[in-house]
Amino acid sequence: MIATVFVTLADLEGGGLVEFYRQLFEQEPTVWLPQYAEFELPGLRLGIFQPKAEHRDEFCGPASSMSLCLEVQQLEAAIERLTALDQAPAGAIVNASHGREIYAYDPAGNRLILHQAKVVQ
Repeated sequence: MIATVFVTLADLEGGGLVEFYRQLFEQEPTVWLPQYAEFELPGLRLGIFQPKAEHRDEFCGPASSMSLCLEVQQLEAAIERLTALDQAPAGAIVNASHGREIYAYDPAGNRLILHQAKVVQ
């Protein structure tokens, strides 16, 4: 019944999110159409769209409980990259049982969790 599942983000500012994720992921979108772009990443397909004017209100407001979790190999390098993109994380690195992580937000206010897995020895 279901062919595939992927995540989409609404870009209410018209193009800013595509540029942010292009720089963050260091790759061009695999699909780039008017009002829609899509990135193919290991384990994730991320679509970014501009909602039609009559639907914009559905996508406004504070971040929901959904987070985009990006597992990274070097957390400090990922923090530097976000900082260079003017989206520096506001808090400190959290040490959890599963590894280290920090919270940040993309330009549209979508929550990002940058996670570095704990090395099991």
